[in-house]
Amino acid sequence: MNDLATAKLNMLQNSFFCLWFGLLGLVPFIGLPFGVAALLLAGRIRRQEKLFWNAAKPYRICGAACAGVGTAFWGGALVFLVGRAMLFPTLGSN
Repeated sequence: MNDLATAKLNMLQNSFFCLWFGLLGLVPFIGLPFGVAALLLAGRIRRQEKLFWNAAKPYRICGAACAGVGTAFWGGALVFLVGRAMLFPTLGSN
């Protein structure tokens, strides 16, 4: 198969993966790594979109948006919980 066609097919397939990883990024507690992976994948796809037209661009955009929201929320929750545990280690040991 042609290298350009293979690159375009990989870009389309990665757009669908970006959507799924972005949606999984909204899941509590396990969503943070999926959200980061979706954001990295969206960046790679966006660079490829300069060469090819992406028919699955709405999937990439939606996946990146979900990943951004999930990563910000669950990352903030993780920072809050770790910070609280470090500042007040004996708060709950009564």
